[in-house]
Amino acid sequence: ALLLAAAACSGGGKEPAPASPPAGTERVDPATAATIVGRVAFDGEPPENPRIRMSGDPLCAQAGDATFENYVVKDGGLDNVFVYVKDGLGNYHFDVPAEPVKLDQQGCRYVPHVIGVRAGQPIEITNSDATTHNVHSLPGVNREFNFAQYVKDQKNVEIFTAPEVMIRLKCDLHSWMSAYVGVVEHPYFAVTSAGGKFELKGLPPGEYTIEAWHEKAGTQVQKVTVGPNETKEIGFTYRADSAN
Repeated sequence: ALLLAAAACSGGGKEPAPASPPAGTERVDPATAATIVGRVAFDGEPPENPRIRMSGDPLCAQAGDATFENYVVKDGGLDNVFVYVKDGLGNYHFDVPAEPVKLDQQGCRYVPHVIGVRAGQPIEITNSDATTHNVHSLPGVNREFNFAQYVKDQKNVEIFTAPEVMIRLKCDLHSWMSAYVGVVEHPYFAVTSAGGKFELKGLPPGEYTIEAWHEKAGTQVQKVTVGPNETKEIGFTYRADSAN
């Protein structure tokens, strides 16, 4: 009873306050935070996505007809584009989330096809298929991993410790399977969806370089300045005549 009373008097059950940032860094002030919203457009007729032939694995073949996700265009907007702050954050400090980003294998496909994660944040990789997969990363900076997932619902957790845009994951057993991971040191990233839309919120006021990355169409960058509490809209456009 005494212990319970002491906990109550000391505010037991409340979330602890965030730790002070490392020396020489600062935290974002939510009272002045800004937002960047935008859309990645695709101008013209997108290239046709090739069909995937899964007949080499009967269990994969049960998923039916499928195509690659090279160009996912909806209402003139390009999905699966990784958009992030490339430069401009200076000496701000951001705590790394303990909650994992989740990547699944469903119907012998990686779902989602493109993800973003913080450097040091766990990635939980699940095999939801009743067949064997292996998960093989191909980084340029981070540690490479390559492991098998033999049974349905097997989960493995991996961590990329350094920023890197992008890292390809593949399955050596099913050549059509691939996913891409963008690893950054801050929370200002998004993967376009719903017709190329994205949002970067909670930014400190300042001038930033924003980069858009697409696995086939390449990268684009632009500068943008946001003031306190400002919401600014920007856009990127990829064109059919430069698609590959």
